[in-house]
Amino acid sequence: MSNSATNTHKRKTSDPPMPPPPRFSMVRSFQLADIVTLGNGVCGCLCLMFAMKALITQSTDFLFSAFWCIPAGVMFDFFDGRVARWRNTSSLLGQELDSLADFCSFGIAPAVLGFACGFQKMLDLVVLTYFVCCGLARLARFNATVAALPKDGNGKVKFFEGTPIPTTLVIVGVLAYGVYTGKFWRFANPMFQHEGPFASFSEAFTPDYVWGGEISILPGYELHPMVLMYGLSGTLMISRRLRIPKP
Repeated sequence: MSNSATNTHKRKTSDPPMPPPPRFSMVRSFQLADIVTLGNGVCGCLCLMFAMKALITQSTDFLFSAFWCIPAGVMFDFFDGRVARWRNTSSLLGQELDSLADFCSFGIAPAVLGFACGFQKMLDLVVLTYFVCCGLARLARFNATVAALPKDGNGKVKFFEGTPIPTTLVIVGVLAYGVYTGKFWRFANPMFQHEGPFASFSEAFTPDYVWGGEISILPGYELHPMVLMYGLSGTLMISRRLRIPKP
């Protein structure tokens, strides 16, 4: 058989080309619960941007805006599951969206807020990175094991293994209280404002201006003790022995 005949035979037996998907097909596939979940992700992104703006402008107004984004994210995270059950809709896409939005709002964002409040020593960064990795591992473990976890009659998981990642709202509340009472960012208070709103970071983040001060672990390696609340939170998230009933 000639080469031309062989090529013709291949073209005849090959599958027809797949038609292009409809425009905005992914957006059209979103359920109402998925849109609520995206609201959680929006809150996390805004928190990061407000925190960076606070560092640039040295203004606590942006920092408090960043703080408020986290409870708003918790609200969206609370309602997306209830909307899914109300509409009797669930999907693998929705599960992945929920985990990614949670990681942004309750994993990365609280760590960046800690950095913005003054946890900027090298050992502080190690603890903050550990916290973020724990949140990532906790969400990945839940997605991988959710099918095998015990469920009630409605198909809802009976308990959490480790603390749920939205509990990092407690850390954000501690930071917000510290900024509000002048335990962080004291330069923003007119009583301590010697160089205007653009005071140097060295003045803003001296040990006296970071709640709890700092301790020296080794020469040249300091640590702010308050950052250890991130380490504790991360450890509780990845614990498999700690089982918390799901409401």
